Amino acid sequence: MGTLREETVSAVVVGDVMLDSWLHGSAKRLAQEAPVPVLNLEAVENAPGGAANTAANLVALGARVRLVGVVGDDPCGDQLVQALRLLGVETDLLPVPGRRTAHKRRLVAGGQLVARYDEEDRDVVPPETERDLLARLSDAVTGADVVVACDYGGGVFTPAVRRSLAGLPLLVVDAHAIAPWGECGPAAVLPNYAEVVHLLGEAADTTVATDAADRPAYLMARSERILAATRARIAVTTLDGEGTLLHRAGRPPYRTYAQPAPPHMATGAGDTYTAAFSLWLAAGATPEEAAEAGQAAAGVVVRRPGTAVCTRYELLRALRRQEGTVQAPERLAQLLDEHRRRGERIVFTNGCFDVLHRGHVSYLEQAGQLGDVLVVAVNSDLSVTRLKGPGRPVNPCEDRMSVLAALNDVDYVTEFDEDTPERLIRLIRPEIYVKGGDYTPEMLAEAPLVRSLGGEVRVLDYLPDRSTTAVIGRMRSAPGEPDTVRPFPPARP
Repeated sequence: MGTLREETVSAVVVGDVMLDSWLHGSAKRLAQEAPVPVLNLEAVENAPGGAANTAANLVALGARVRLVGVVGDDPCGDQLVQALRLLGVETDLLPVPGRRTAHKRRLVAGGQLVARYDEEDRDVVPPETERDLLARLSDAVTGADVVVACDYGGGVFTPAVRRSLAGLPLLVVDAHAIAPWGECGPAAVLPNYAEVVHLLGEAADTTVATDAADRPAYLMARSERILAATRARIAVTTLDGEGTLLHRAGRPPYRTYAQPAPPHMATGAGDTYTAAFSLWLAAGATPEEAAEAGQAAAGVVVRRPGTAVCTRYELLRALRRQEGTVQAPERLAQLLDEHRRRGERIVFTNGCFDVLHRGHVSYLEQAGQLGDVLVVAVNSDLSVTRLKGPGRPVNPCEDRMSVLAALNDVDYVTEFDEDTPERLIRLIRPEIYVKGGDYTPEMLAEAPLVRSLGGEVRVLDYLPDRSTTAVIGRMRSAPGEPDTVRPFPPARP
């Protein structure tokens, strides 16, 4: 991930907003009127949807956001505005008399989506509302780092409203119908597969890929045509559970990959992708880096129930896992410098972690809460043998690091061969150095070095009888199992 600007990004979102409602309950019988389940309503969850969800995700990711659009002059509109303000979105939503706020209700029984019903008005906004929108947009976009247009055919984007966004330095368009946006010269457009097929006029063409495995190849073969048809500098074609393809002139398409999720769990993931992609572009990332950020953010929310947002912390953690949790010390130092430039605090700890147990897990959970990035340095096999004696380690370093990397609270794992991690501490310069057990800071040989580098030393709780030595001792003393625990076999020459 390249260097991102550190100051807060100012974003304007304009478009079709809605309220998403999730009605949860249980269905234990069929209706008498028809063979349909009867839902016993137990809870209702409301969340901003559409352009409002994009705005909510941008705020959660750390941007300063102003949302421009229209709502109905009704309780649903009031509820949506209130929800957005609680999330930190600056709302500029015009109430239109006689219009219904778009409201999508989903019925969920036992975690399974069983039905959805919508209320919305999709008529073009009246002339007086259009004039007000144009005035507010003119004020909102002045000085904005990025403008995101969410056009779902809800009546906000009249030709005049679209033209008012032409020529902006960074305009990102997420629209069901891409063609009308060409005159605006957008920086980026984000159509899905079906929208691309329609845009290219190939819906009736027998060459259109219908099999999921063929769709990426279909898009790759038409990369130049997609850019020409959209008249955008960047086109990101989304493939739902198959990821995305990023197209830009003079380069082969760049693909991101998604972790598939059930279709009913994907609500709002596209809004999250748009938010993260737009924010990363505005913060100075390359288009490819922005695409990876969008894919990682969508991956965070896609498995959550309801309409969800991805926080900046969650996205950065997801991106770190894409880079790889296990890193060589020199590469790790480079990655940590990037985190530090973003104002994140580095927490560092070290140990053998020969047999991972409850004490380790509890300790690492506590350590992870002390800062933003938790680094675990693991003694090499030779180092463990020198410290612990013959027969140790029980597990080779590669296995120990892999197990640690699987823990949610661990962001990076690295190896060191010395008896103490002083060389790593000089290289990494952690803000917080952590040890667990019955130590005091004065007992730690590394403490003076950490403090000389401006760091803090912390000793966390010790869990009695929760140590690797105790675990191995109990296993070796088990009746009838004298040889239960053996060190791993040496590598063959």
